[in-house]
Amino acid sequence: MPKPTPASTSPTPSTHSFASLGVPESLVVALDAMQFHAPFEIQALTIPDALDGRDILGRAPTGSGKTLAFGLPLLAGIRRGRPGRMTPPPDPRRPDRPTKRGRPALPTGLVLCPTRELAEQIRRELEPLAAAVDRNVLAVYGGRGFGQQLTGLSKGVDLLVACPGRLLDLIDQDAVDLSDVDMVVVDEADRMADMGFLPDVRKLLDQTSPDRQTMLYSATLDREVKVLVDQYQHDPVQHAVAELEPDLSQLAHRFIQVPKAERIWLTADLVTDMGSTIVFVRTRHGADRVARQLKNHGVKAAPIHGGRSQSQRDNALAQYTGGKVQALVATDVAARGIHVDGVEAVVHYDPPAEDKDYVHRSGRTGRAGASGVVVSLLDKPQVRDSLQMQHRLGIESDIEATPERIHHLDPVRPGSGSGSRRSGASDSGGPRRGGQSRRRRARPKASSAASGSGTASSAGERRSASGSSGSSSSSESSSGSSRARRTASSGSSNQQDGAKPNGAKPSGESRGRPKGKRSSGPKTGSSSGSSRSSGRPASKRSGKPRPKNRKNKPKGGGPRR
Repeated sequence: MPKPTPASTSPTPSTHSFASLGVPESLVVALDAMQFHAPFEIQALTIPDALDGRDILGRAPTGSGKTLAFGLPLLAGIRRGRPGRMTPPPDPRRPDRPTKRGRPALPTGLVLCPTRELAEQIRRELEPLAAAVDRNVLAVYGGRGFGQQLTGLSKGVDLLVACPGRLLDLIDQDAVDLSDVDMVVVDEADRMADMGFLPDVRKLLDQTSPDRQTMLYSATLDREVKVLVDQYQHDPVQHAVAELEPDLSQLAHRFIQVPKAERIWLTADLVTDMGSTIVFVRTRHGADRVARQLKNHGVKAAPIHGGRSQSQRDNALAQYTGGKVQALVATDVAARGIHVDGVEAVVHYDPPAEDKDYVHRSGRTGRAGASGVVVSLLDKPQVRDSLQMQHRLGIESDIEATPERIHHLDPVRPGSGSGSRRSGASDSGGPRRGGQSRRRRARPKASSAASGSGTASSAGERRSASGSSGSSSSSESSSGSSRARRTASSGSSNQQDGAKPNGAKPSGESRGRPKGKRSSGPKTGSSSGSSRSSGRPASKRSGKPRPKNRKNKPKGGGPRR
């Protein structure tokens, strides 16, 4: 590859305007209507060479104005594309009639980008400018059905903005053909390499016109990105602007050593204290799990990752920016397309794999001169790696122990409907688990050897338990005093055993009792007391306990205990 033009880092002169860079008048008028009056630095450097048809190698970070830097030359130079034609379904009334074969759409401009959010952002920014020059723009990406995108291709598209995977799928369906594409932009090439998309990018570039103009933008020129430059660009002009790295010295950094079992409790507490927060995790499954657990602890959270549909990701982002959720739980890949202002804090729930990931994550907060807090949650084995990373990035912060108040949180159980957490120590001194079911109260077992006052007390306890749901505190007090009187009156009180509350059966009643013989009033006589004392049901005629043999055993299988 020929040696590129030296990188320029000079600021944009204030006398520059889009018209002075050679932008067509129709686009200048549209830019004025969109309140774009002066070009950014990367735009002033690259637009003149791009309008001359040169290949561009631009080194610029996200948010530096790259979209207009390549979008304006594209819209000024692309030709009108040929619309496609979808293959109609066969006519069931004329199965022998051949159907008219469809044909793929032929765009003339192509922009490749790594994420759905970035593809949609490029389309939204270029669409009003494309209308000013009578061109149209279509974005295709995964996470949505093929129907709407196939319909857009059949109507015709001039500039196609695409993620590599979905575009290859559409090519396999003969919905689009890239042979007429003579202007190509590869945006965020370094991120394409990180996400493993460069093999797909090379397949797509091989299908475009060999006489194309190729503009490549990347924040870094790693080995894989350099392969694209060597193979697909011809005498490129290189321009670069200063990397807009977040100023880590302006952020408050906290590193907390906390066991994994208590990490979610601490995260919920941090989000409640700090406000709008982005929580970074390593995997898609982890994002779903952490978001679900935060909801169980009274914190409104929404997950966003590559495994969710585009509508779900858009909805999660809209809820977060609208203040309907307090925390956005994101993976690194999904977070690359998130550009949100007003983020109060960032929580590294899973520590980043590399230093640049820590810088990228942390840069989501503290923007535009605002303050921000960055909290990293660490296991004991991760402390050493964290200290080394701090040294490399120039961060000075001690490793904190788990805050004491984390042991006193009482979460809201799922389904309670409350949005706040209560504070209070658990019985064991540690955190209580949300959603833990209450233990059932054990029933007191009747003893066949019990007699007199002991039996009466046991029966009174069972009566009190069965009627507790509908009784008030005064009835409980009355029940307790009557129980004491029955205990003091020995055998006679056992005979006067009143009706059970809520229609409950007497404690000594047999399951095998014939139907229709149940009395509604209180029972009197010695049979009731003797049956409870012996633990066996009484005979209907004599009132004496039935003999303990199989012939006279009740049908229900014995006394109900």
